[in-house]
Parts: sequence; structure tokens; C-alpha cells
Amino acid sequence: QVQLVESGGGLVQAGESLRLSCVGSGRSFSNRAMGWFRQAPGKEREFVAAISWSGGTTYYGDSVKGRFTISRDNAKNTVYLQMNSLKPEDTAVYSCAAAAWAIATIETEYDDWGQGTQVTVSS
Repeated sequence: QVQLVESGGGLVQAGESLRLSCVGSGRSFSNRAMGWFRQAPGKEREFVAAISWSGGTTYYGDSVKGRFTISRDNAKNTVYLQMNSLKPEDTAVYSCAAAAWAIATIETEYDDWGQGTQVTVSS
């Protein structure tokens, strides 16, 4: 099991950037695929990005391609989500998750979840 804690959320204006961090505890962090999901009020949880355990493979949701970048530093047990050119529709609670797979893009493939961090983008 991996315990995950996100940080870096906040209130920004459209067009600005934010970087989210997710720190994991446990020695198994570097062996897990990691992902970011988001959930806006009244909407279902949405896949944002995923990265393989080595960092060599990444996937992105269509709505964030070209604007968001996922990365990880296994020495620090940390995964990042760099969010550029933010839009009001990016407003949501962002959660990181860990999966016991090489890489995963489906919510049900993830075993451990953080509490989430709020991102609000004003127009």
C-alpha cells in the first residue's frame, strides 16, 4: 500500500500555470504506475495523466494534451503535474493515485488514492 499526499493546488487566473505534487510513502512507490485524476462538482472523475513506474511512458486525457505534463522523481517518491495555459474548465479537485500495473489509465486500475487538492481557475 502507498499513502499519497497532494499539494500545490490553488486559485489562478485563466492562462496561468500551477504545478501539483504528490508525495508517496512506502518503498513500493518506485514500482507503481502513477496517475492524476480530477473531479469537478456534479461531474464524474476524469482521467488526466498517467506515468509508468520508470517515467518512460506517459498518457494524457484529450482535454489536457499539450498543456499538462506528468513527471516523477522516484528518489523523492514524488509525482508532479505541471499545468500550463489553465482554463476555467480545469477547475476541479485533483487526486493522484498509484496502480500495481506498468501503466494505467482507468480509474478502477488504481489501488491507492490521495485526498486531493483543489484547483480553481477564474476567467
